[in-house]
Amino acid sequence: MNMASKPRNYSSEFKANVVLEIVSGQRSVSEVSRAHKVHTSVINRWRNEFLNQAHLAFGGKGGGHESVELIAELERMVGRLTMELAVAKKLQTYGI
Repeated sequence: MNMASKPRNYSSEFKANVVLEIVSGQRSVSEVSRAHKVHTSVINRWRNEFLNQAHLAFGGKGGGHESVELIAELERMVGRLTMELAVAKKLQTYGI
């Protein structure tokens, strides 16, 4: 009876260390695969994800276009609501 193996969960730290071994040139993907008993396709997926997300490590300005748009939209909303509140307070003062 051949049972399918259960998918293994690896920590983010483990994945990063495996990828860094490859990216730094210490070992090849095949060597790392054998050493850690992780299939090469899994390691390649981790490496691609790592490289595609590398820009996030530096944070700061430049990225996050969606965040900038959201902040601008929220600032406009705060401005509009502030004006509406001021008008409502004046109307209340005059009993309208």
